[in-house]
Amino acid sequence: MMTEAVFFDTLRAGLWIAVMISTPMLAVALIVGVAVGLFQALTSVQEMTLTFVPKVGLMLAVFWVSMSFMSQTLVGFFTDRIIPLIAGG
Repeated sequence: MMTEAVFFDTLRAGLWIAVMISTPMLAVALIVGVAVGLFQALTSVQEMTLTFVPKVGLMLAVFWVSMSFMSQTLVGFFTDRIIPLIAGG
């Protein structure tokens, strides 16, 4: 039976997993955004594609590299938390 404590504990764990999974891509977007913004401020180049293309490209690369980490983390969460709740344990 799912009590209130189990529900909130599972919700907390799910939110923590979401933070862990999204951190690599968000960190890369932040670092690239600051670097490109600094470059634009120093060179007075105000091109919109200059901010968009490097961010998207590096985020895709980080996603591709960290995809196994993301998959293993989600599978572990579902195996350890969600499936036993569904099965009634």
